[in-house]
Amino acid sequence: MNRREFMQCATLIVTGASASQLGFALSEEQSQYLASAPNYIHTAVSYFNAEQRAIVTAIADVIIPRDETPGAVDAGVPRYIELMVSDWFSDDERAIFDAGLKDLQTRVPLELGRPFVELEKDQQEQILEKLESAAGDSSWYEFGNVLRAFISDAPFICQIKELTVWGFFTSEVGATQVLRHDPMPMEFDGDYPLSPDDSTWSGGLTA
Repeated sequence: MNRREFMQCATLIVTGASASQLGFALSEEQSQYLASAPNYIHTAVSYFNAEQRAIVTAIADVIIPRDETPGAVDAGVPRYIELMVSDWFSDDERAIFDAGLKDLQTRVPLELGRPFVELEKDQQEQILEKLESAAGDSSWYEFGNVLRAFISDAPFICQIKELTVWGFFTSEVGATQVLRHDPMPMEFDGDYPLSPDDSTWSGGLTA
């Protein structure tokens, strides 16, 4: 099972979603893994401290804010991120994430006089854009690499962006209130007409 397939299984275990709802088919290896996995009821994850949890929440809100539709915080993405970092990241991946989070805790107050979570949203966004510019050489940004395996040495900004987007669109909120749910999975009509304000379909796409 490759890393992408493993992350798919992790999402199904953490969120309780179904593969058909998320628009991908399980391999035989994934099906066997999930069939033998224990129930994942994790009600009291406590990997982050309060300040770190607030920073992760603020970042998720910048990446997918609430507007006419729910945002990442509405979908419970910060808790999802904490679960994934705590229980599913490798030691090396976790070390990268922890270092990035610590950098925001320590460097930002020294440079701007206020903690990250107390900054205006546009200031938070500028900081994240600087992190992204600094990480631009990572293979995570390889053009057209949308079906990549999870990149283990991806910088912190890449990790948290991927977890935010993945956690949001595999949540019930993201899959049914933001993506337009298609109850007929495993079908794809590349010629389906969409108006300019239409969202994409949440089902019918294979991973």
